[in-house]
Amino acid sequence: MKKLAALLLVSLVPAIAQAQYPDRPIKLIVPWGAGGDTDVIYRVFAPVMQKALGGTIIIANVGGASGTKGAKDARDAPADGYTIFAIHDSIHSTYYTGVADVNYTDFEPICLVASTPSILTASPKTPWNDAQGMLADVKAHPGQYTVGASLGSTSHFFPALVAKAAGLKWRYVAYEGTAGRMNALLGGHIDLAESNLTQKGKADAGQLKFLAIASERRSADVPNVPTLKELGIDVEYAVNRGLVAPKGTPADVLGKLRTACATAAKDPSIAEAFAKQGTLVRYLDDAAYRRFFAAEDAETKDLARDLGLLKR
Repeated sequence: MKKLAALLLVSLVPAIAQAQYPDRPIKLIVPWGAGGDTDVIYRVFAPVMQKALGGTIIIANVGGASGTKGAKDARDAPADGYTIFAIHDSIHSTYYTGVADVNYTDFEPICLVASTPSILTASPKTPWNDAQGMLADVKAHPGQYTVGASLGSTSHFFPALVAKAAGLKWRYVAYEGTAGRMNALLGGHIDLAESNLTQKGKADAGQLKFLAIASERRSADVPNVPTLKELGIDVEYAVNRGLVAPKGTPADVLGKLRTACATAAKDPSIAEAFAKQGTLVRYLDDAAYRRFFAAEDAETKDLARDLGLLKR
């Protein structure tokens, strides 16, 4: 009888442990340095999500290799729900350009959180006052002007798409993450880069020049900035960010993470806070997010091939 009771107790231990999840802090890996767009977004989102989850979420910045060092650490972490990953579209581009062997299929989707339209942005030291001036000058001087980017990432794909669509040629300078790229742009060390509405204050102050936004229509926040399509450049582009967990994370744990993510994404305070960061809430549940991932992956592979960047 005692032996049977002991066996029953042992068999209940995993279930008890799972029922208590989370019983210790959860590490949210952000694969970029502190102060970048992804970091700022999740420092807003994490406190709201952890309240819904009933546990603590600690952000761990793991920069390096165009965001892929953090992706590798997340992929290789124990699949127990105590490591989650702040993923964005670079997971596709860095895979197909050969920067890393990590892809979205290495993870379980939790939910899509945000979408941030890209803006083609110039240094204050450039001679152009508008996009038309930039286009004419870059066309007249192919290869002379520089674009800062995390190579293989979204900040590389966006200007590459613009260059292809507009018939431009410029040189790329590698930077790790948004912060380094924006500092270089502010200092005039590069001529152009991808940015977004998080930089509106600097643009309003004349420290940067917003040339064109890659959204379907003009933004109410910067109504004087034309869309690329208005300029005859058929490009729409945004950086989409969400949360994932290592492959094999238990279904009940994923269920709790997904519920908490949905609750946070639908909290009015998140929409308000994101708007201040030039970002839109874009919630998708795990099923819709899985379909979104597949579509984005196929599109990115095609783009990498079209741009001559495909290595896988």
